[in-house]
Amino acid sequence: MVGELVTAGVALACTGTVYLMAAARVVKQYERGVVLRLGRLVSEVREPGFTMIVPIVDRMRKVNMQIVTMPVPAQEGITRDNVTVRVDAVVYFKVVDAADAVIRVEDYRFAVSQMAQTSLRSIIGKSELDDLLSNREKLNQGLELMMDSPAIGWGVTVDRVEIKDVSLPETMKRSMARQAEATRDRRARVINADAELQASRKLAEAAEAMSDQPAALQLRLLQTVVAVAAEKNSTLVLPFPVELLRFLERSGLQAQAQTAAAEAERDGVQRPAPAAPRASRTAVEHGAEAALQPELADLPPVEDLP
Repeated sequence: MVGELVTAGVALACTGTVYLMAAARVVKQYERGVVLRLGRLVSEVREPGFTMIVPIVDRMRKVNMQIVTMPVPAQEGITRDNVTVRVDAVVYFKVVDAADAVIRVEDYRFAVSQMAQTSLRSIIGKSELDDLLSNREKLNQGLELMMDSPAIGWGVTVDRVEIKDVSLPETMKRSMARQAEATRDRRARVINADAELQASRKLAEAAEAMSDQPAALQLRLLQTVVAVAAEKNSTLVLPFPVELLRFLERSGLQAQAQTAAAEAERDGVQRPAPAAPRASRTAVEHGAEAALQPELADLPPVEDLP
């Protein structure tokens, strides 16, 4: 009798151990447990920790609640300005309702992946090439809105969408390179022309200042000669034009006249200008007769003229 009781106790203990092993479940901190009892959803979602289910009757699916990073395969499309591009992206999403993620969609990861690909192709067709290259933040927000609306019904929320890379055809790359080069060349020419304009204005002001003081031009010429002669092993040949000498002579005479006028005004005496010497009319007439006498002596007599 005692042996039978011991045997029954051992059998009961083994059965209980097997039951506990079959019914015991451990849900991790980043997971939630969704229990289906005889195919029906149990309203209570199992929280992290140790939990029990009914063996054979219950089935529990664990849903990861972490943020999932899913790369979107590169999609090829034609932009609104008829440029063929190849764009890939990455999607960050997470499950906010474990029951909806299990019940409402067969495979929420596959669903989010397909939705991301179709949304990416749609946003490529609606955008221009310049927007894909320089205004990605706006396109990322548009992709997030397009994906977040249907994903809410699956118990999934899209945290962020980022366009990773935009691949262009080689012909388009060369065209853009030529355009950038032409733009930089235009800027360089405009800057050079502006510099020439400013330099010409400064030179005009310098010429106006030198015209008041003719000696400044000579000093400038001497400074140029000194600057050129500073180079070693160089021979300096400086042609001096006659026009420059005449200009300097006239400038000197004008300076002397201005100095004399200033001194006369200061002394209160007006000095008459020296008159050029003139030959008398009689001397001129006598000179003309003397020059004509040899010529008249060579003429024939009047009787011999025809």
